[in-house]
Amino acid sequence: MPDHLSSRCGFVALVGAPNAGKSTLLNRMAGAKLSIVSPKAQTTRFRTLGIVMREQTQLIFVDLPGIFKPKRRLDRAMVNAAWSGAQDADLTLFMIDARRGLADDVREIMGRLAESKRTIWLVLNKTDMVTPQQLLPLTQEVSDTLKVDQVFMVSARSGDGVDELLDHLARAMPEGPYLYPEDDLTDLPDRLLAAEMVREQVFLQTHEEIPYHATVETESFKQRRDGSVRIDVTIYVSRPGHKAILIGERGNRIREIGTRARHYLEPLLDCPCHLFLNVKERAEWDKETARLRALGLDEYG
Repeated sequence: MPDHLSSRCGFVALVGAPNAGKSTLLNRMAGAKLSIVSPKAQTTRFRTLGIVMREQTQLIFVDLPGIFKPKRRLDRAMVNAAWSGAQDADLTLFMIDARRGLADDVREIMGRLAESKRTIWLVLNKTDMVTPQQLLPLTQEVSDTLKVDQVFMVSARSGDGVDELLDHLARAMPEGPYLYPEDDLTDLPDRLLAAEMVREQVFLQTHEEIPYHATVETESFKQRRDGSVRIDVTIYVSRPGHKAILIGERGNRIREIGTRARHYLEPLLDCPCHLFLNVKERAEWDKETARLRALGLDEYG
């Protein structure tokens, strides 16, 4: 650990509507898959912490669930967790999908951020997919409603503009000692990382409705004598038909979910993984305190 007089450390909240690209940006900055990504909205369900070293600065990024109008108890917990995480940060990155522009949900977030009186930087994402002429009026319209100290234009997918953003963030953090070891990437427990890698594959490999009616929990995580780990994971679904779809013909889909999840999990855990998946039907799991607690959302429900 460096002398605290020469080091900097701070929390940066990633705030935006679903699918703004927050998780993609976090993974790009960390150089590893810490937060799951899919084309579907509302993929992130709880706070994910990503730890990035930039010269003498430790940047602690808080990837929060996208902010949307909640309908279920789970939805309310996700949105409350997002706003709570933003309030605790030293700086807020307000991310907007430049292609979508100022949709109604984005305007609602802007209004609430305007009331917070916190340090806010605007990050226009997916700028490689729009013309430069579209970006200036979009920036101006945001600035007319919300005080932003800096504006950055990035592509989280390609990495364009991300290094410049990291350099500015490193200089903006308060002086102080590091809060985590320098080689840490996240504060997520290994059990939760395993569940998230499986849940990402559920998103990517199943029909449109299933991901929102499924949750994933690690039931057992055991170190083996040969240095590998055995991980037993359960996927809970709310309808009988969803269980059959997840398992697939002769178990093909559930095997593919496990294979791909293990591919991403082994580099994070730095060891071979023996991943065993089970699918259980549990109606209205998203209303159960125990299921919300497993997601770390029980205090926000």
